[in-house]
Amino acid sequence: MSQTAARKQGYTATVVAGCFAVLLAQVAYSLPGALNGTLQQEFQTTGAELTWITAAFAIPMVVFELTTGVIGDLFGRKRLLQAGALLTVAGSLVSHVAETVQVLWAGQVVAGLGAAILYPISLAMLAAVSPSPEARSKAIAVWAGFLSIGAAISPLMAGWLAAEGNWRTSYLVVVAAAVVSIIVTQFAADSSAPEGRKLDVPGQVTLALGLIAILFAATQGSEAGFARPEIIGAFAAGLLLLGAFVVIELRTDVPLLELGLFANRSYSIVAIATVVGMFAFLAICFSMSIWLGAIQHQNALKIGVLFLFIQGPAFVLVPLVSHLIRDFSPRRVLTTGFALIAASGVWCSTFDVHDMSWTRFIAPMLALGIGFALTVGSITAVAINTVPLRLAGMASATTNLLRDFGFALGPVLIAAFAVSRANGDLSAGVGRAIGESGLQPPYTEIAGGIAHGGGAMAINSMPVVLGAGPGMPPMPMPEGLRMLAFESLGNAYSLAFLVAGLCAAAAAALTLFGLFDSERADVEEPLTGGDLLPAG
Repeated sequence: MSQTAARKQGYTATVVAGCFAVLLAQVAYSLPGALNGTLQQEFQTTGAELTWITAAFAIPMVVFELTTGVIGDLFGRKRLLQAGALLTVAGSLVSHVAETVQVLWAGQVVAGLGAAILYPISLAMLAAVSPSPEARSKAIAVWAGFLSIGAAISPLMAGWLAAEGNWRTSYLVVVAAAVVSIIVTQFAADSSAPEGRKLDVPGQVTLALGLIAILFAATQGSEAGFARPEIIGAFAAGLLLLGAFVVIELRTDVPLLELGLFANRSYSIVAIATVVGMFAFLAICFSMSIWLGAIQHQNALKIGVLFLFIQGPAFVLVPLVSHLIRDFSPRRVLTTGFALIAASGVWCSTFDVHDMSWTRFIAPMLALGIGFALTVGSITAVAINTVPLRLAGMASATTNLLRDFGFALGPVLIAAFAVSRANGDLSAGVGRAIGESGLQPPYTEIAGGIAHGGGAMAINSMPVVLGAGPGMPPMPMPEGLRMLAFESLGNAYSLAFLVAGLCAAAAAALTLFGLFDSERADVEEPLTGGDLLPAG
């Protein structure tokens, strides 16, 4: 075989391996989207426990993806990509056999660590073997297509299997995809780029622990109460750790995150808009799945279909968005995208939780998907154009991290807000609801204990009868109490949709009034590594 033919074969095999890897990561990441309601009923979770199913995957993915990129540069990417697939296998198998929500969390954490490897390493491998800028652009476009396919088919597959009573099989599908990924990666070309790269262990440790502490406090505080000592302590520890991270990054020779970028006013505006806008996007996605699944207990397949309307535009519009960025102002494309996300959230906030029609979500979810397609393709183009050329690579990587951070914040913060609001409304009316139910002791204490211990989400999913213990006849769950929980959750998540929509509107205003058309990216290629990221 000639040298040219060998290079071509290595390029093709690497593209195939990278595409299967990102498909695997995206399928694993997107599974809970359609399964939230099913998992809530399966494990009888509280609101905070349900939130951690998604957060347990997203948090390790976000906080370790920069470090795994450095590891791949230093020691080689091929074996690391296979290690990421193996971690996904292990995590998915744990999730498949989980009998408690805590075991499911553990599986999600392990799979999230795998995704922290798969996303950046698969993309870096494609860029390393591409013989020309044109070939790199084509390879990345195919990679992006597989990412979008995974984001679209995963909730649909999970919803269909859940409707058939086999939600656990979804995780076996992930295992099968991981096995394929490991096999095809064996034929890929290895690559590395150790020059000027060094692990920033202190920075990674302080960033990871700081983010986890703050997200833990936000999630648990929504149910336990934000004034509890352990919640205040977690917030304080998180802030101290993030402060230490800033000090470390300012002093190290090879920082994990180049904080000097934020001295640029325009870049700071883009960074803030990125975090806020992507938070709003995933907050709306998550709230939709909770509304239909965990609150209304609708068929998971319907939720999976709605995710097609969210992810479909990203797959269809990627080529169009690349032309819009080149031919028009990227700032205006970005602003339009955030405005559509805002419209989707505000639209959903007008829905009545008693209306069981799921098809009314189609139009706002389509608007959400189009808005996401416009923003995800233009954020990095705008960000890179605001910094000197020598910092373009770091700006792209940092913007990618900020986007993923916004994704991680979406479910955690919006659920903390909604759960806290719903539980507050429930607590205010639970005494009256139980008093009007006609329940007698010990059933009054049982119902009150469930309400105060598990919150609105637990009451909403409780069986229709209460058992008091051996020798005691079962009693019906008070309908007034159940309805109070149902309406409290509906009102809380209606407000959550509105909050998410207003956050997206704020991101649109930031980009519209904080940037200028003169800050125009000269984009010669439709996509760059920083333009592509996981979308839950």
